Amino acid sequence: MSNEAAPAIRYAYKASLIGAAHRFELTEQGLSWRIAGKSGMWPYADIATVRLSYRPVSMQSRRFRADIGNADGARIAILSTSWQTAALMAPQDRDYRAFVTQLHARMAGAGSRAVLVGGLGPRVYVAAIVCVTLVGIAMAGLFGRSIATGEWAGALFLVGFTALFAWQVGGFVMRNRPLAYTFDRLPKALLP
Repeated sequence: MSNEAAPAIRYAYKASLIGAAHRFELTEQGLSWRIAGKSGMWPYADIATVRLSYRPVSMQSRRFRADIGNADGARIAILSTSWQTAALMAPQDRDYRAFVTQLHARMAGAGSRAVLVGGLGPRVYVAAIVCVTLVGIAMAGLFGRSIATGEWAGALFLVGFTALFAWQVGGFVMRNRPLAYTFDRLPKALLP
């Protein structure tokens, strides 16, 4: 067994065009962070919750988020994308995945008893399923009406819109299904 200290792992992203980057570092002592002029160090054993989720936005369809809470109730968010310009949000998939994976490994090594969850909260997820179901029923009704009245262009539009809706919203809902996971089995759908 080596007596060498594990190297520090760093990750940074810009949450907005204005302001400094949010900076994080995994050190021997714990998770070190610097956000908007504030900074702190959370020992790995003091991290109480980690929630991984898939959170696409208009500028970046592949955006992931880790919400981390400590025993005192404070929370920080780590995003997988960084603002570059007013119209460009760059993915940082490899660095984000490495940081989140190493955070879990170090928490496990410190004997953390954190609650590890993925996706949306159960209530929000049920509300999303209800909304998707209502939209699906409305779309089916409109499609039936357009076929019955011979509005073929309207029916074709509805087919296209339904395909786009299923691809965008369906992917979001499927990836964000509420789940609990363990340190050794991180949810693949919630990491880039």
